[in-house]
Amino acid sequence: MTHRQVTIIGTGPAGLTAALYAGRANLTPLVIEGIEKGGQLMLTTAVDNYPGFRDGIMGPDLMEEMRVQAGRFGADFVEGDVTALDLSQRPFRVSVGKTEFFTDALILATGASAKWLELGVDKQLSGKGVSTCATCDGFFFRGRDIAVVGGGDTAMEETIYLSKLAKTVTVIHRRDSLRASKVMQDKAMSMPNVRFLWNSEVVDIKDPAQNMVTGLVVRNVLTGSLTDLAVDGVFIAIGHIPNTRLVAGQLDLDAGGYIVTHDGSRTSVPGVFAAGDVQDHIYRQAVTAAGSGCMAAIDAERFLSGVALETPSVGSLADAHP
Repeated sequence: MTHRQVTIIGTGPAGLTAALYAGRANLTPLVIEGIEKGGQLMLTTAVDNYPGFRDGIMGPDLMEEMRVQAGRFGADFVEGDVTALDLSQRPFRVSVGKTEFFTDALILATGASAKWLELGVDKQLSGKGVSTCATCDGFFFRGRDIAVVGGGDTAMEETIYLSKLAKTVTVIHRRDSLRASKVMQDKAMSMPNVRFLWNSEVVDIKDPAQNMVTGLVVRNVLTGSLTDLAVDGVFIAIGHIPNTRLVAGQLDLDAGGYIVTHDGSRTSVPGVFAAGDVQDHIYRQAVTAAGSGCMAAIDAERFLSGVALETPSVGSLADAHP
């Protein structure tokens, strides 16, 4: 039986930051790669908005730097997906295939997966004109013609943000009306460079041969007619799915399936903490995920020390930052 003080599931910015802080507290954290090793930044090319990299950094390179840094402070990594969790008693049981680990504190940083159009080419051109995050990648499309796919609040938020950067924004929606709140609809529709293609869906993205987006093929769902739309980029905003399958029925989740946290990163089960996109459906940024990973590690260290939330422990992890 392998027993650890802290186990972290997930190796995106939240999980790796938690591993760094837990390692600095001499907790020797066990880090299980989990779903989508490296997180969504593994699908991103240039990251220009992570502090400390004035010339930007490639998403996979940033994740590798964070992984090596966490390892420097004693984090141990296990490859593979977690197949089962038992949070009914401490130590908690974490199963990776036939291997079982037991842990006194658990940090969940499994993230959320963006919904794709399932065209194949959309994932192929991810980071090369196809994006699921306007605040991450919108800067690269200043003065360009772009499209947003979706009709909910997220899609309208993306549209409003992108309208301030792009030359034109075309919203493509399967229905003849938006699902977004009225205030979001009104704001998006008031933007002079935003137009809407109703009753339409994207059926193809050009041009994988050029390794970049040059246009879309759009189908009218009522007539079946196909139209070519020339754009330099497309933002898919049809939602995210939090990776919470393993904790469903064991932790409190909100209506969207995200882990509910309180008093920092605490969940409904004492000793279990959550960080990053698995509990944050609002900001979804690498820097906010990293910040919540720091919070989770501090909360876990205080929990293991038997220290109340509002009372920092002497010489604790909370005091370990420069």
